[in-house]
Amino acid sequence: MKILVTGAAGFIGFHTARSLLDRSDVVVGIDNLNSYYDPALKLARLQILKRFQNFNFLQLDIADRASMEDVFRREGFQRVIHLAAQAGVRYSIDHPHIYIESNVAGFLHVIEGCRHNAVEHLVYASTSSVYGANTNMPFDVQQCADHPLTLYAATKKANELMAHSYSTLYDLPTTGLRFFTVYGPWGRPDMALFLFTKNILAGKPIDVFNYGHHRRDFTYVDDIVKGVIAALDKVAMPNPNWNSIKPDASTSRARYRLYNIGNQHPVELMEYISILEKKLNKKAKINLLPMQLGDAPDNWADVETLVQDVGYRPTTTVDVGVGHFVDWYLEHYHQDVK
Repeated sequence: MKILVTGAAGFIGFHTARSLLDRSDVVVGIDNLNSYYDPALKLARLQILKRFQNFNFLQLDIADRASMEDVFRREGFQRVIHLAAQAGVRYSIDHPHIYIESNVAGFLHVIEGCRHNAVEHLVYASTSSVYGANTNMPFDVQQCADHPLTLYAATKKANELMAHSYSTLYDLPTTGLRFFTVYGPWGRPDMALFLFTKNILAGKPIDVFNYGHHRRDFTYVDDIVKGVIAALDKVAMPNPNWNSIKPDASTSRARYRLYNIGNQHPVELMEYISILEKKLNKKAKINLLPMQLGDAPDNWADVETLVQDVGYRPTTTVDVGVGHFVDWYLEHYHQDVK
């Protein structure tokens, strides 16, 4: 298939594009290569993707309507995986306009491109952050998620609602994937595992919020990618049993689906740090701090609908996944652990 992957130079986008290329799909990747974090890491990811003959990269911004219209019209994509977005829960507190431009207007340009160019299926990234103030765990994708705690989460919830409207109005199959705390090799430098590893190796303290009482459903990136591709291959269909009196939030009479992708095994943050210390053979200097604005104390995914519908369940343990990240980090940044 010919597949568009937006955010192809990003963490999850890179891994997704590489897996599609490995199975001989034709992939067009787009990314604006912004400086939210070090562009050198994005360029290094792209260098790997460019080794594949069936990969083509275009540097453009999904918020650029004219460029997006031109790409869709020219390329004739069969399916689309939309992973480009302004990331970062905390960054959205101080930079709200960027999130509306990228995550709302940009999403509109992608879904309009799908609508007008006969795209067979749109799969897009949502987030566990949409559960917001909800504390009924594990988070079930069929339950209400209408109380986001940050603008980032609100923009992702908006994407889900926009997708439902397009699935209803234009019979466009859409599948949204709520990712839970993704980590692994080539990860983002602003995320906890990367920051912790960097500081521990440098002998600097790590900031641990909520005094370390967070629990997170840490999900290894390869598990995320397998779920993304499994969802892509199973085109969203209507739910014939959908009941408007007792509506299932994850399905519809339209060709619309929502899924959680998480490890389904939440881990205490201090345990996560302990595993990292063992892999690095070095103790962390820990700076315990109160909970940050916009943070939720815990997350925990119920992934049973993903298992039932696409036949895939994440399986990588945190011990294994953190080990893979550490191996990559030490090699990529040429560091030795004594």
